[in-house]
Amino acid sequence: MAGRRHHTGAAPPSSGGPSRAHLQRVDEFRWEIPRSYKAGMRVSARVYASEPMLAKLIDDKALEQIVNVAHLPGIVGYALAMPDVHWGYGFPIGGVAAMDAATGVVSPGGIGFDINCGVRLIRSGLTEAEVRPRLDALLDALFAAVPSGVGSRGRIALSKTGIERVLRDGAQWAVREGYGRPHDIDVTEEAGRLASADPAQVSDRAKERGAVQLGTLGSGNHFLEVQVVDEIFDPAAATALGLALEQVVIFIHTGSRGCGYQICEDYLASFARSPFAQAIPLPDRQLVCAPIDAPEGRAYLAAMACGANFAWANRQCITHWAREAFAAVLGRSATALGLDMVYDVAHNIAKIEEHTVAGGRRRLCVHRKGATRAFPPGHPDLPAPYRAVGQPVLIPGDMARASFVAVGTERAMDESFGSTCHGAGRALSRSAALRRLRGVDMVAQLHARGVSVRVQNPRLLAEEAPEAYKDAREVVAVTDGAGISRTVARLRSIGVVKG
Repeated sequence: MAGRRHHTGAAPPSSGGPSRAHLQRVDEFRWEIPRSYKAGMRVSARVYASEPMLAKLIDDKALEQIVNVAHLPGIVGYALAMPDVHWGYGFPIGGVAAMDAATGVVSPGGIGFDINCGVRLIRSGLTEAEVRPRLDALLDALFAAVPSGVGSRGRIALSKTGIERVLRDGAQWAVREGYGRPHDIDVTEEAGRLASADPAQVSDRAKERGAVQLGTLGSGNHFLEVQVVDEIFDPAAATALGLALEQVVIFIHTGSRGCGYQICEDYLASFARSPFAQAIPLPDRQLVCAPIDAPEGRAYLAAMACGANFAWANRQCITHWAREAFAAVLGRSATALGLDMVYDVAHNIAKIEEHTVAGGRRRLCVHRKGATRAFPPGHPDLPAPYRAVGQPVLIPGDMARASFVAVGTERAMDESFGSTCHGAGRALSRSAALRRLRGVDMVAQLHARGVSVRVQNPRLLAEEAPEAYKDAREVVAVTDGAGISRTVARLRSIGVVKG
């Protein structure tokens, strides 16, 4: 289906959307497409971007998509595009929209196929100088410990009852089963479990796909990286997060695998057959939706929560095996090596939250697709160690350039529903990257830049080459400048495991 074609890297159709003349400049980092631009828009669209970014966005379908999102019933505030925005299925990747929970809709295209694709960061007590001599052995061990690649199968055999427990309890199931520590749960968004999950709303096919893939990395832009903290921008926040210069950290990026994809596919098909498909006028059928408070909407949200819980359990199991690999290669226990979780954030999710809109508190369904929650200091949902500095925000870059750690801000809470960017964002589709880099030895190129790689299919490295992505430094410059997150540290990759 169309979503699957997109996820394998099909190029977006030509834009035909807003031109530069339609964008009104608010300030250096904010632009608006007014509600008057297109009949049917219920709110204006807001785009976070620098002038150079905006020039490139004009040729991307993403701006037209964020205008389309502004048509959805119940939307409040703005339809938002983060600086890493690019074309996606229905919503652009990097899109944020909040719907009134009583009168609005939920759209699977606003969450995405890889439900709770997200990132977790694990710090260590090691320096680059200590790890470099053992890096090749360490990457070999990580590559062996964590199954990766298209269709990879996990190390855990799950019965139907077992997969339903994973879908219900998420990372908490994994820790109970011995795949991690209680502290890991304390520093995972939502404590690694959405309580609204109902496995009865998940198809047998989605459960079957999930049962064989728990603890697998997958392919595409998913990765497990060994990185080094190479610059600190906010020393106080870095100290609160346990980060220091030259420190080795582990970055894990993956999601709900085939389980989440199947849930999304099932509900896209179900919504398309529902009475709402004809009753709700939409500028793009990929935005197919259902009222949040209707049985169809409630069923999807319960199933989506299961997909999110699977993803948290997935990253938790990978964390456990990564710790074991480090311990085996470096000859010390994971505890002695200081392999402690910093945080885990979801990128593709919808959640019921309370926010202030037009001076009043409202219960909203916040869609974040390719966007990160960025709650401010003092928010009650934050772990106690981070309450003084704000929620950790984890922003992966590409394999050869920087990734970043940031924290949430009050301004994000005021204007972007506590949301910020989620990564570098694609600059080229996968097919375009393959064409441009045909014949290039990416393993050798990365090695020349000080990055060792272990990959199931070296040919597919071109899809994920640095040239295929925006520079994450430019992305965080916008979120910093706009004040919707505050950059804390920059990370540099030295070792990459990919499918």
